[in-house]
Amino acid sequence: MKFLLIASYPASILKFRGALVKALQDKGFEIHITAPEFDVYSEERNNLIELGYIVHDIPMQRTGTNPLNDAKTVSALYLLMKEIKPSHVMGYTIKPVIYGSLAAKLARVPHRFALITGLGYAFQGADEQDYKKSNLQKIMHKLYSIALASTHKMFFQNPDDEALFKSMSILTPNASTTVVNGSGVDISEYSVQPFATIDDILIPRFLLIARLLGDKGVREYAQAAKIIKDKYPQAQFDLVGWIDDNPDTINQQELDSWISAGLFNFWGKLDDVKPAIAASSIYVLPSYREGTPRTVLEAMAMGRPIITTDAPGCRETVIDGYNGYLVPVKAVEELAAAMERFIVNPALIIEMGKASRQLVEEKFDVDAVNQSMLEAMGL
Repeated sequence: MKFLLIASYPASILKFRGALVKALQDKGFEIHITAPEFDVYSEERNNLIELGYIVHDIPMQRTGTNPLNDAKTVSALYLLMKEIKPSHVMGYTIKPVIYGSLAAKLARVPHRFALITGLGYAFQGADEQDYKKSNLQKIMHKLYSIALASTHKMFFQNPDDEALFKSMSILTPNASTTVVNGSGVDISEYSVQPFATIDDILIPRFLLIARLLGDKGVREYAQAAKIIKDKYPQAQFDLVGWIDDNPDTINQQELDSWISAGLFNFWGKLDDVKPAIAASSIYVLPSYREGTPRTVLEAMAMGRPIITTDAPGCRETVIDGYNGYLVPVKAVEELAAAMERFIVNPALIIEMGKASRQLVEEKFDVDAVNQSMLEAMGL
């Protein structure tokens, strides 16, 4: 048996799918992994090879829709599948799902799966009543519809994304879907990090980890930080992330203006986010929409309360008033008010941090999440 995993970003494979791939290997599968730019991510490539996986490079542009380049991606995936003859294929993120599913259908792979980890720019604004699709969005929705019709099972990381695909008729009426609790998190790797001193509670330190995109709520985070710091100068704000090649990206000038204004400490991109989470007291993600946000799960596992939005994917991680607070999307004043609750009542940080850990153990343990996926695949 051979299992081919298709990814768009080599650095994400072990971080987000490592436990799943290991579980498949333990089932007796020969594991093949394909992604673009493995020459750039040589360390990630070598790490995969050391684990016994077979790695293949493919031409794929992570963003944009150039018909010629995308046709090359489909062709390369088709030829790869005809060569290695996988029994099972799964893609995750937009292009691997769409072009991987199409190629797998053409190559007559017996078992074809798709993992919808988040909707991103292709569905930005889809929850709004006056939603009007751009031409690019129309193309992506049509491609999703064609590609998913050729899969045997689709996995969604929250029920809202599944419902949206059904309401937009992207899924066929007889489509086989399963909702899982995100990618899960290794609760032994991300262990509870107690606060070192009383100052860790009395002087709150907020943290956001994200690609620097508008729809991650980075601007709202900066605006709320200004409101809080004007009133509570001792409060601290950290930002971990990087400028991404995306139509919705934050530019360097805007980032520099926030840093020079002293709104937050900018950590840049981190390979290991655990030190940043350990240094924080409250984790914040004001995202407009997620699959299920992995950084939130990591912060929960390490015993941190959460402030996030009442948006698809995000709302799955917080019981409002139990392990954190839910605020409306794009609502800066409400976001700042939620932050202020922890400042005026620091005991909530300890109380809700413990609740976060309990919730992640009950719902988001990576082994339980992967077991549910394997069962849905019939493995």
